[in-house]
Amino acid sequence: MATLPGPHIGVLSSLFPSSIQPGAGLFIRERMFRVARRLPLSVVAPTPWFPFQQLLRCWKPHFRPGAPAYEEQQGIPVWYPRFLSLPGVLKQWDGRAMAHAAYPRFAALRRAGRLDLIDAHFAYPDGYAAMLLGRRLNVPVTITLRGNEEGRMRDPRLAPKLRAALMGATRVFAVADSLRQIALESGVPEERTEVIGNGVDAERFRPRDRNAARTALGLPLDAPVLISVGWLVEGKGFHRVIEVLPALRRRWPKLVYLIIGAGNAVGDKRAELEAQAERLGVSDAVRFLGALPPDELSGPLSAADVFVLATRREGWANVFLEAMACGLPVVTTDVGGNREVVCRPELGEIVPFGEPQALEAAIERALSQPWDRATIRQYAEANSWDGRVERLCQVFSELTEQTTRN
Repeated sequence: MATLPGPHIGVLSSLFPSSIQPGAGLFIRERMFRVARRLPLSVVAPTPWFPFQQLLRCWKPHFRPGAPAYEEQQGIPVWYPRFLSLPGVLKQWDGRAMAHAAYPRFAALRRAGRLDLIDAHFAYPDGYAAMLLGRRLNVPVTITLRGNEEGRMRDPRLAPKLRAALMGATRVFAVADSLRQIALESGVPEERTEVIGNGVDAERFRPRDRNAARTALGLPLDAPVLISVGWLVEGKGFHRVIEVLPALRRRWPKLVYLIIGAGNAVGDKRAELEAQAERLGVSDAVRFLGALPPDELSGPLSAADVFVLATRREGWANVFLEAMACGLPVVTTDVGGNREVVCRPELGEIVPFGEPQALEAAIERALSQPWDRATIRQYAEANSWDGRVERLCQVFSELTEQTTRN
């Protein structure tokens, strides 16, 4: 890749795709690799590790699968240094351990003239580590809040670290205003915060021929079809959708529920979801399609009638925009930034979290009413990446110029 003009950005994120975990942190790579088309960029993605973690994989096969030491992705260098992290304990030390592991690489980039700003994703431990590194290397630091911060703030061990990271950052981005409020409540001045949401690739995600998409998946052309996409973990709420399927099937006997996703380091609920569907008598309605790469998602999304995600926690869910780009209305829970994405009635419906009757009723309404899918698609197109990336690059340049002047 040719050297680009402008400040050199060093991305710090412990959640980043690799050849071993290709589905991890795709939303971070999508955002920052678009920045890399305009500004020179490198990635340091510290990987949690402790000496006997391979033994835990005997009981938890998905636990910390690791990463290669280095990869080049789309011409961009990505390093994966290991940092000491004991599972479930001493989490208040993860930020310092991450900074210690990432320092040699960032210091080398700084000496080579290839580091002018550190951009971290999630406030803890990544943002805290970035704050420590920025002080040591004398570069500005930006932190993007993405959705795990609310839970961290409830942990008395981690909340002080998170606040220190936010207060020490040069600029705090948030993918939703609900997350920006966390920074403001932590004491960060309003002028140092900004909402820059995620975007959607409206060329990659676009409506396909509905009948052809259904035929490819072996779906009846006249069946109502629901779809969810996400990691097969408790927080995404697939079990909450399966819970209401028996009632929905009484009205729509042919109803099908497509689930796209796989387990991750947190867990894999597929066996439990399959058992739940069997117990409720809807196993013939639930189809697991496994994990699919982004380029293959438009087909199943185009085959569906409604996208549903009964999630416990979200920042700004890219998957909603991806579904909308394919013309799908969205039914989801009133958590995090969901209401900011599904912000108008013509786009879908927001329901209270943990209320199965409300979820059932919303899905029933979504399946029963006609939707202006062109309007839904237009909303997604208006939330493309271009404006977001342009603003990010502008801020990165302004911050590094201010640092140079000072």
